[in-house]
Amino acid sequence: MDASVFQIIWFVLWGVLWAVYFMLDGFVLGTGFLSTFLAQDDTEKRVLINAVGPVWDGNEVWLLTAGGATFAAFPTTYALMFSNLYSALILLLFSLIVRGVSFEFRGKLDNAVWRGAWDKAILVSSFLPALLFGVAFGNIFKGIPMRNDFAAINFTYEGSLIGLLNPYGLITGVLFVLLFAVHGALYISLKTTGDLSSRAAGLTNKAWPALLAVAVAFLGYTYPATKLYDNFLKTPILLIIPLIAVASLVLVKVFAAKGQNGTAFTFSCLTIVFVVFTGVTGLFPNLIPSSLDPASNLTIYNSSSSPLTLKIMTVVALIFVPIVISYKIWVYRIFREPVTGKDVLASPEAY
Repeated sequence: MDASVFQIIWFVLWGVLWAVYFMLDGFVLGTGFLSTFLAQDDTEKRVLINAVGPVWDGNEVWLLTAGGATFAAFPTTYALMFSNLYSALILLLFSLIVRGVSFEFRGKLDNAVWRGAWDKAILVSSFLPALLFGVAFGNIFKGIPMRNDFAAINFTYEGSLIGLLNPYGLITGVLFVLLFAVHGALYISLKTTGDLSSRAAGLTNKAWPALLAVAVAFLGYTYPATKLYDNFLKTPILLIIPLIAVASLVLVKVFAAKGQNGTAFTFSCLTIVFVVFTGVTGLFPNLIPSSLDPASNLTIYNSSSSPLTLKIMTVVALIFVPIVISYKIWVYRIFREPVTGKDVLASPEAY
């Protein structure tokens, strides 16, 4: 099989891994930064943490796999991404570490000040990754200010951390925050009961118009700021991908307004997945475009591993990815019941 086939396969898998990660961890991040506003007492905060407690760390597997796939399949892209965007990625990594520590440490002392400090840490360490992921992908869509001389093995980055906070990067960051807020609110409405569930459902309907407005602004700004639309204009059949994303977003509101939160959550999952697919499809064959010189673009062709490495990775993926998916389905099935205040108060093992 031609080497380019495996390069394309791993580009598709790369996109799928990011889409699944955002779909799964999106509601955990959303639950994290919404907990401060939705929970009215300590018991409700514990309910929200326990609603994501059995699954949040398993969702991180998809982030590790996406990073690992980048490292193994496209090592040049991985190396330059972590070299050029080191400060932003370290900030993102520390935020994710603090979030996990906050979940585990919050209930270690029966002290209001202690718990309050970790509640603030959960808020910040959930909001910041949502924003930073959006900013990062917005800048990738826009192009990174870098010059790459592959023949001379000379790579230079002409940007800065502050430069990443450009208008297009920020609007993409806000889009991710609102996507995860709606996603998290729907998850809370399904995984809790009573007044807490009702408040979460109400927040979904209040946040959705803001999400729609930012999504429209993002789509409009994408045309002058990036070249993402080029592939769609060259191959119009690909327009089905963003159309599914838009239709799913509309159906989130339709079913949420009817109180059918389970169906609305399903369409929220589809919205996130197809938003990511839209970006990845628009990037192809680039992984990280250069905003300075198209010849410096990092593509699936100039940054991939050897054909043998990609073949071995494909075999490994065919064996282990179905196992991971089966495990995740089993976990979500085991913990499918809503969490109540009685549950967390009766269980000393609860967060």
